[in-house]
Amino acid sequence: AVLDMAISPCFGKGAGEHTLLRQILHAFKPGDVALGDCYYASFFLIAKLIEMGVDIVFPIHTGRHHDFRVGVRLGKKDHIAQWKKPQRPKWMSHEEYEIFPNEISIREVSIQNQQRGFKVKKRTIVTTFLDSNSISKNDLKMIYDYRWSIEIDFKSIKDTMNMGILRGRTPEMIRKEMWMHVLAYNLIRKIMAQAAYAHDRSPRKLSFKLTLQMIDAFRQRGIISETNNEFYAHLLKAVAYKAVGNRPYRHEPRRLKRRPKNYPLLLKPRYHYH
Repeated sequence: AVLDMAISPCFGKGAGEHTLLRQILHAFKPGDVALGDCYYASFFLIAKLIEMGVDIVFPIHTGRHHDFRVGVRLGKKDHIAQWKKPQRPKWMSHEEYEIFPNEISIREVSIQNQQRGFKVKKRTIVTTFLDSNSISKNDLKMIYDYRWSIEIDFKSIKDTMNMGILRGRTPEMIRKEMWMHVLAYNLIRKIMAQAAYAHDRSPRKLSFKLTLQMIDAFRQRGIISETNNEFYAHLLKAVAYKAVGNRPYRHEPRRLKRRPKNYPLLLKPRYHYH
């Protein structure tokens, strides 16, 4: 489910991902686990999440040096390192900078992703799970693998629900359009969760597109209603009827199969060309 969303202009001041994330940090609760790409593995963000009681699992940023020969050794290519506070960034005030600790303890772990037919991909993970006895390297690899589900969810919202191209002409209408897509997405996920619970399935094993098609089919017949137990039970059964295949790390090339017509772009209103 989408719990919150931050919106900004497409470029300029305040459009960075860290700036947007700081606007919705209230969505995290103590005990949550934050997953993200290497862009989020920064000292100030991690220190803030530690203060909130949130654990993190990020790949290490390519610009940060790490050496498994120093620090507290926990195993092979698994240690606890001390990250020192960097210089104050321009966007941060002196008072806020002084609140952050001078250093934080971060566990750095090297994991491997093995997929048949591909080379072994090595990745260094940084995390606040410092106890290697309770959270092993394999546990961290499994936790980070869940991040792939986020990419699939984005695809469901932008492609399956046709949010890739917005039709609003003003910022206010674009915000309304985006929130309406998120509302519809969460309602579809709710029905998938109910179908999975009723038929002893994992929600991730159900097809988002099939659920959307079933809802549309029931809606066209005028029989979709959460208060009508009989019809709603049939809807949940149809949603849980078919499970998606187990295809870990599946990805498709970002290539177009059909070549578009080689016409010039429409850069002015149509009446200029008539």
